[in-house]
Amino acid sequence: MVVASANMLVGDGGERVGGLELPRVDLSGERWAVSEQIVKASQEYGFFKLVKHGVPEDIIATMEEEASAFFAKPVAQKNATAGYGSNTIGLCGDVGRLEYLLLNASPSSSSISQLNPSNFRNSVSEYVGVVRELACEILELMAEGLEVPNTQAFSNFLRHHDSDSLLRLNHYPPLLNNDIINVAFGEHSDPQILSLIRSNDVPGLQISLPNGLWFPVSPDPSAFFVNVGDALQVMTNGRFVSVRHRAMTNSQESRMSMAFFGAPPLNACIAALPEMVTAQRPSLYRPFTWAEYKQAAYSLRLGDHRIHHFRVCTQVDQQ
Repeated sequence: MVVASANMLVGDGGERVGGLELPRVDLSGERWAVSEQIVKASQEYGFFKLVKHGVPEDIIATMEEEASAFFAKPVAQKNATAGYGSNTIGLCGDVGRLEYLLLNASPSSSSISQLNPSNFRNSVSEYVGVVRELACEILELMAEGLEVPNTQAFSNFLRHHDSDSLLRLNHYPPLLNNDIINVAFGEHSDPQILSLIRSNDVPGLQISLPNGLWFPVSPDPSAFFVNVGDALQVMTNGRFVSVRHRAMTNSQESRMSMAFFGAPPLNACIAALPEMVTAQRPSLYRPFTWAEYKQAAYSLRLGDHRIHHFRVCTQVDQQ
């Protein structure tokens, strides 16, 4: 277990702070070593920084340019786009300081095909395709590191034509003159399987460390930040942890992030893999469909520990 103290909250690049080093994974390394590093990071933090990921720089740059152009449009035009929202987060009264575009990113969805203009539509489609494949590669490396015989046990959910995956483009406007540091997107965990986040070079992302302290993650436009979602915590029977995180507005510059949320089809059953269950560690969560969990998750407040509602009492809890 990592122990941190308050003086560890000033970073030098998002990786090392006061002796604490957040996981950094080089995807171009030896496969067995990369797999081992990803598993270790997912167990200790539920989060890691992925470099040399193989996603072409021109695809990322074009996607960012098109997203910036979208958020620069007049409000009336943005409001006419399906999936656009501002300030309100979810349906339970949570608010933030941002505007966003939320799109269904499943292979069979028509959400992206309805975007205009065509260059924006094409950029989103291309970006989603390569980032989905990256997410699947990460999930297969996780399965290998966990010694799961079916190395596609996690990634098959994302490749399914009815996957409920999402792409969320977030734009955080700069602070006004009289504003103070504030939370722009409140504390939460992602309910899906895996999240891949990329942002521009403006800071704002923070993750909750194992001891509850908040850690500011320095931006790196050349990298993806990967975090475990609730569904993957369940499927690994608690071996991987779904990291809680938040976004802060604390700069005179606009921050924009692009988050891919890899999710299963609505009718998929979410349960611990057999290889993750032992007599000493029985299933920590009851099985449920993704539709069931999604309905429950979005009926609660953003900061609620939503996964706890599906936990069962076991001998592990009582130890």
